Amino acid sequence: MYTANPYNAYKQNSVNMASKEQLLLMLLDGAVKYTKVARIAIVEKNMARAHEELIRVQDIFLELMITMDKSSGNHMEDLYNVYEFIKNELIKANIKKDVKIIDNILPVIEDVRDMWHEVDKKIKTGK
Repeated sequence: MYTANPYNAYKQNSVNMASKEQLLLMLLDGAVKYTKVARIAIVEKNMARAHEELIRVQDIFLELMITMDKSSGNHMEDLYNVYEFIKNELIKANIKKDVKIIDNILPVIEDVRDMWHEVDKKIKTGK
């Protein structure tokens, strides 16, 4: 146990102790980060890394879609459609290894992340 990387132990503990809301924010922060990493990998012609990162982000949005409670209204169905659109664009970007597709979808991913951060902030402050 003493030879474990302290940073990895910290990360694992933060995930294990996180609330549902914190996990959602972590996933979306990761989606933005890994989309940017995939873009850089394509520019650097590291297609294996680009593929790996784009699959990671696709998996994040697939997980969000699977775990979504769509019975709570039309706004959730609309959000589901946004997630599906993002996932499909990421698939296209991965197949074509096209930076332009990533440049078009990254702002949408960032908007979704920012929206959830705002929701979280409003819930915490009661405003």
